[in-house]
Amino acid sequence: MAALRCAPRLSAFHPSLRTTASTFAAPWHCQKAAFATKRAALGDMTKDHILTLSCPDKPGIIHTVTGVLAQHNLNILDLQQFSDLEAQRFFMRIHFGHAESTEHLAKPLEGLDLEMDYNIVPVSHKPRVMIMVSKIGHCLNDLLFRQKTSQLGIHVPLIVSNHPDFEPLAKSYNVPFHHLPVTKDTKAQQESQILELIEKNDIDLIVLARYMQVLSPKLCEVMSGKIINIHHSFLPSFKGAKPYHQAYERGVKIVGATAHFVTADLDEGPIIEQRIARVDHSMNPKELTQEGSNVETQTLAAAVKWWSEKRVFLNGTKTVVFN
Repeated sequence: MAALRCAPRLSAFHPSLRTTASTFAAPWHCQKAAFATKRAALGDMTKDHILTLSCPDKPGIIHTVTGVLAQHNLNILDLQQFSDLEAQRFFMRIHFGHAESTEHLAKPLEGLDLEMDYNIVPVSHKPRVMIMVSKIGHCLNDLLFRQKTSQLGIHVPLIVSNHPDFEPLAKSYNVPFHHLPVTKDTKAQQESQILELIEKNDIDLIVLARYMQVLSPKLCEVMSGKIINIHHSFLPSFKGAKPYHQAYERGVKIVGATAHFVTADLDEGPIIEQRIARVDHSMNPKELTQEGSNVETQTLAAAVKWWSEKRVFLNGTKTVVFN
């Protein structure tokens, strides 16, 4: 992904941005420190919101949108933006504070001549995530632990599996477990049950934490852009089953994992995050699998975290990720 082009537009910022604009030129750890200092000074974080938007690119977008926030006396705490020059598409994420409500922003934002898709959510909002798993549980356990310890700002109202193996784990976290076995003949019926659970539980996101079933085109369409899968390989290499055995046969020097959105095309969805680990000739398939499992948990957790924080934007067959 190309680097963020922040500096050329800073001169167009409204006065409310001047206290944060300088942080964009600093290293990321310095940006975070500056943000934390400002956030502490401002106090109540329950009034913080995230505005995300995408639209056709043209001059003046930042000035126009931040102007609306400034007119309503809203303080911008963090802003990230990216212009895709090839697609002529603009993406922006703004963290702003001091908002008792945001209903009054709808009319002025929709009145802008930007043809934009936008969304505003409270920072405190926890999306409802349904986790699906089969017989390999390290990613499931990692996500549940991170949620329990507030490392992930999500709520998991249920777990769905085509096997009963992880019902005890679900119970230990007080999460309802739904065992929905599936065969070739019952796949349509099972997915109907899944769709009912999605609607009943008001699900925002499905996470396939090593769920080893291919989802139907219908389910992919219903939850388009709202299903994240962890593939135990560094895509596009070694697709399908047993990628670590494929890697062993090829004598690879790294193993990796890919978190991506799910589409009807198997393992072809837009990539959110990829990570790797070094391996060598002395490692057998079991050791490669163990090393890969560690990478999988880290990769999936990062993707879910960024999605829950409204940092992930779909951009055709790719993504823009403000991490």
